[in-house]
Amino acid sequence: MPGRRKKAPLSSVEFNPKNVWTVRRREEIENYIDGYKNFMSECKTVRESIEYFARMLEEKGFKRLSNLPSRGRPPKNLDVYEVYKNKMLVAFRIRSPLSRGINLIGAHIDSPRLDLKPLPVVEKEGFAIGKTHYYGGIKKYQWFNLPLAVHGTVVRTDGSTVEVKIGEDPSEPVLVIADLLPHLDRRDEPVSKLFKGEDLNVLLASDTVGQKEEKNVVKKKLLELLNEKYGITEEDLVSAEIEIVPALQPKDVGIDGSMIGAYGHDDRVCAYTAVTALLEANNPSRSAGVVLLDREEIGSDGNTGAKHHFWLKVLKKLAQVVREDIDIDDLMELSGMISGDVSAGLNPTFTDVHDPSNAPRLNYGIAILRYTGSGGKYSTNESHAEFIAALRKIFNESGVCWQPAELGKVDQGGGGTVAKFFAETGIDVVDAGPPLLGMHSPFEIASKADVYETYRAYRVFLERFGT
Repeated sequence: MPGRRKKAPLSSVEFNPKNVWTVRRREEIENYIDGYKNFMSECKTVRESIEYFARMLEEKGFKRLSNLPSRGRPPKNLDVYEVYKNKMLVAFRIRSPLSRGINLIGAHIDSPRLDLKPLPVVEKEGFAIGKTHYYGGIKKYQWFNLPLAVHGTVVRTDGSTVEVKIGEDPSEPVLVIADLLPHLDRRDEPVSKLFKGEDLNVLLASDTVGQKEEKNVVKKKLLELLNEKYGITEEDLVSAEIEIVPALQPKDVGIDGSMIGAYGHDDRVCAYTAVTALLEANNPSRSAGVVLLDREEIGSDGNTGAKHHFWLKVLKKLAQVVREDIDIDDLMELSGMISGDVSAGLNPTFTDVHDPSNAPRLNYGIAILRYTGSGGKYSTNESHAEFIAALRKIFNESGVCWQPAELGKVDQGGGGTVAKFFAETGIDVVDAGPPLLGMHSPFEIASKADVYETYRAYRVFLERFGT
């Protein structure tokens, strides 16, 4: 009859997300996680992550776009990448005309941390301490009495750089922010007032052996040590990016080893799964790419965040290389994108901050957030129903385990991602990634199964979306 609606099979009327462990082999999950562990062990900063991914791409035959010849016959297939200021990276696999659109995954690679101030070293009560300024949203108390490491780059006035890393090798000392013992801490105030940003001072040194009793003797000896080891002076620290991060290695979590704990799952987990998906995508239906960004944790401002459309500049150059005359605005409207970002998994101890019927759960696959934002969906990208339906279709047909998600209860949660900045270009985009427990803590928890399923989802998206 005209206008009669097609009924869904009875078995599919109710939606029940699948537990990944019931449909995947433990061996295939663990094999993938081994590579992810190696990445997370080596990379705790944006610069380190960019260098790691650039190396991965080149090992798979990708060429830097700026090194390609400007003349000659346009290549049919092209694997290229480009880096901007050592903090952004874009990579593309060109397998069809750009006029057919392009499938993209974007992710940020910065994580909450402590940054040393421009002149950080101060002597106080016989200690040299390092003054910090926290970056991104943290619970300050979580950083006290925790082994900390130093990662960073110092740039001298002659342009030369010095890489500094202390505290990761088992033979090296670590830093720490010392807390008060409970016997002396009788303060009865909210946690937000008890732990202040100016209290996040790391212990750097206390040695005065062989030194005369004089002002700032510990500080001077420390600076001499840094000069001896790295050839830097205190003034050089003004033009340095020195980060204080947890001196913790990725570890299996749970007696069954089903989870993985690490610093910086948010959002390096989406970056790693996106890049590996791009490298291993089989005969993508149209061209595909990955965009990796800095500064998401502080609003995506600056020229290495999502507000700076460096990746569009690269796409314009790429169109010239393949001799294709296409307007970038038109290209974006033809394309689709996943903004790879993690979500807040349902914590069994703190269920009251979630709407359980819409909260992402660990072990149930990639979480799709149509919108984030707060206060009435303020400051969010809300994905169109047609785009989500197309995504559901390819995920279901490919057997991907996925689940819908929100970021906490209405008026309880919320938060921005890079999706809204990509949406400004006209591209359809949705946030999707694995759920975490303890997000923004020094040791976040993810399900191994969800990490692997996110890789599978990204790969299916790059291979099949737009067909």
